[in-house]
Amino acid sequence: MSTLPDYWVEEFTEEERARLAPYVTNLDRPVFALRNLPETVKGALFARYSRSGKTLRRLFLDEFADQVESGEVGEIGMARATALYQRVFDDYGDDSVAQLGGAHVACEQASNLLTKQLEWGRLAAYLEQSTRYVSYADRPGGRRRYHLDPDVDASDLGPEYRRVLDELFATYAELLPALTDHLARVVPQEPGSSEAAWRRAVKARALDGLRGLLPAATTSNLGIYATGQAYEALLLRLRASALPEARSYADLLLEELRKVIPAFLHRIDREDRGVAWSRYLAETAAETAKVVEAVLGDVPAAAIAPGPSVRLTEFDPAGEDKVLTAIAYPNLEAGEAEVAARVARLGAEERARLLAAYVGERRNRRHRPGRAFERAVYTFDVVADYGAFRDLQRHRMCTIVWQPLTPALGYDLPADVVEAGLDGRFQDAMASSAALYEALAPRFPAQAPYAVGLAHRVRFAMTMNARELMHLAELRSTPQGHPAYRLVAQRMHGRVADQAGHRAIAEAMRFVVHDEVGLGRLAAERRLEARQAPAGLGDPAGSA
Repeated sequence: MSTLPDYWVEEFTEEERARLAPYVTNLDRPVFALRNLPETVKGALFARYSRSGKTLRRLFLDEFADQVESGEVGEIGMARATALYQRVFDDYGDDSVAQLGGAHVACEQASNLLTKQLEWGRLAAYLEQSTRYVSYADRPGGRRRYHLDPDVDASDLGPEYRRVLDELFATYAELLPALTDHLARVVPQEPGSSEAAWRRAVKARALDGLRGLLPAATTSNLGIYATGQAYEALLLRLRASALPEARSYADLLLEELRKVIPAFLHRIDREDRGVAWSRYLAETAAETAKVVEAVLGDVPAAAIAPGPSVRLTEFDPAGEDKVLTAIAYPNLEAGEAEVAARVARLGAEERARLLAAYVGERRNRRHRPGRAFERAVYTFDVVADYGAFRDLQRHRMCTIVWQPLTPALGYDLPADVVEAGLDGRFQDAMASSAALYEALAPRFPAQAPYAVGLAHRVRFAMTMNARELMHLAELRSTPQGHPAYRLVAQRMHGRVADQAGHRAIAEAMRFVVHDEVGLGRLAAERRLEARQAPAGLGDPAGSA
């Protein structure tokens, strides 16, 4: 353990130490955390911090402790924090203070269309309920798990919407035990695997096979942790959305956030700020759609073969040179142009040595090289089922855009479903889904995608640097991954090596798994059992 430098220790009286102790994790070290304080007060402390020569502990004692100790923090303290934020915004235009506090929010009963909008922002953390390990055959509150749009429900299409979606869920519930039984017969239990782990892996594979039956209206639970600034951006986007569910959800979200971080959101309802900003987003989106239709509406669509399609549409042929330049640059005293010129003259052996030193001995996929890999950038045009898209879309470091979800690109029929003899029921369900979409689209264009199954395909483009591709391809190709996005990840990796010719970069991604797997989830279940057994946690049934 290294010896700490000789940091000075701030002096406090015994009374001051007693007042501070409940709210800081230590009283005498240069690094400490705040606790037992509302997010708004913590953020206000930091905002004040940037304009003061005092330490944070001293600021708390001098300017906030009285309100906190008197129990007035809920009213006076919040009002003081709000006033402080307002002054910083008005006097300095310093939006960064909105990054100084955050909140955990549970977003429940959100459709799969809405969750994609909720998860758009990069500067937030999301955890969404799985369609791979959670069965959607139950009826919480006596209802199937789908969003019912009020305008659709009030129309003459309301009964048909309910009927078709009820049938989709009923088919899912009926086929799940049949597919599970089929897989249990054809996929043997491996030696060394417990029956419990094997059964969970079988169930996960059955859920994988049937999740395509679920419509995009399927509701999900989503946990978000974000800063005030990230929530502000999210609310502005939701209010500009063409989807009524998103706009109404924005009101629910704002109401709850104002209970915990009110000072961060005071601009949302201002006509000259948040209202104008949301209007700008909505107007530009609508106008862009009109102009695209006018000037590019006759672009022909290429034929799409079954299964995921991955095309590498853009890359820099000099990408590997740029990575090597970025690797060398911090270790030299020359300008980047001079470093790049020298790198261009390196031989193959020297280039390999330089890249090998930077990548190092990666013992697992979490050991990733640094930001030099961000200098090589790739754009992929992908067609995959919506279920795979919803998993890949959560890679926030990517720049991802997608086209509207419709039945036009067809759907992917899982091999397990065919082999179990359940393909007829699956295809009938997809036909009903497509027919409902066609009925909704003329009158309810924003809501029509609710009817589209997760097995239906969507086109999307992903731009990412090599470092993010390393993370995505290695994570999404693991044996426990869904077969659809495993193929996308594998093909992205292959395109970089073969089409871009960046073989050294591709070879650095040594944990991409190209092997075919059987019960992909089984190895993960066995590892989980091994971890839990020593602690006496018993059967980890809740992990499936």
